[in-house]
Amino acid sequence: MIFQTHNLKKPLTDYIESIFHFKGFNPDHSIERVVPTGHLFILFELDGFERNTFDNKSLKPNGTYTQVWVSGMHKNYLSISAHQGSEMLVVQFKTTGAYPFFKFPINELNNKVISAQEMFGNEILELRHRIIDSENSSDKFKIVEEWLSKLLDLSKSAPKEITTILQQVITKPISESKQIVSTYPHSQKHLIDQFKKYFGLTPKVFHRVFRFNEILAKIQNKEQLKWTDIAYEFGYADQSHFIKEFKEFSGFNPQEFINSDFHKGQPNFFPLDREG
Repeated sequence: MIFQTHNLKKPLTDYIESIFHFKGFNPDHSIERVVPTGHLFILFELDGFERNTFDNKSLKPNGTYTQVWVSGMHKNYLSISAHQGSEMLVVQFKTTGAYPFFKFPINELNNKVISAQEMFGNEILELRHRIIDSENSSDKFKIVEEWLSKLLDLSKSAPKEITTILQQVITKPISESKQIVSTYPHSQKHLIDQFKKYFGLTPKVFHRVFRFNEILAKIQNKEQLKWTDIAYEFGYADQSHFIKEFKEFSGFNPQEFINSDFHKGQPNFFPLDREG
């Protein structure tokens, strides 16, 4: 399997978390669950396979995606297809970074996966063909980087006063949420509206999403876990509150999660079958 990441240059590094290309991926499952991470993605399919999303309960297909699509900010987990011999190129935006490229309120993409053609027209399909025709990862990255550089509108960067709030949401415990919000010089409603416009989700939801991902990182590859200690450490009112939120974001209660060995794999992707 080929897996390559691209080292971006400024100013793109201020807006994009990563660009990566993989080829020859052969998973041991056909459906996987993706938990929310607080990022927006553009996904280029380079292998000709149709991708599906699935109803989280019945696991029946409820969406089909081809060529290029965008996955917005999500508050809940997604169930998606995994394919043998797959090849994709993915652009992952920073939490603060998508608006200068899309130029409309990011919350319009919340909890959605939609065709990128709806936003970028046929240009995005032509770009995909150029990526496919390129021989190696480096050439593919160069094409995408040039496109993103032309698309970037620096005048639409998020104001510092709200990026400062978001940075505190990322780094400080959820128990300090009210204190963090109170430092904003305008009304709470204004802050929420700004967050939705530039980042997609509200400060409260982001705090919960970031906390959950921090928990996943903490429990990864650990054999002995005491859930009451984790619930206390991360500021949950009690263990039942912790279990409820864990299930909301992952679809599993914590013990089911460990029993399925999900803590031993990728921190944000969990196989729902292992039949390939």
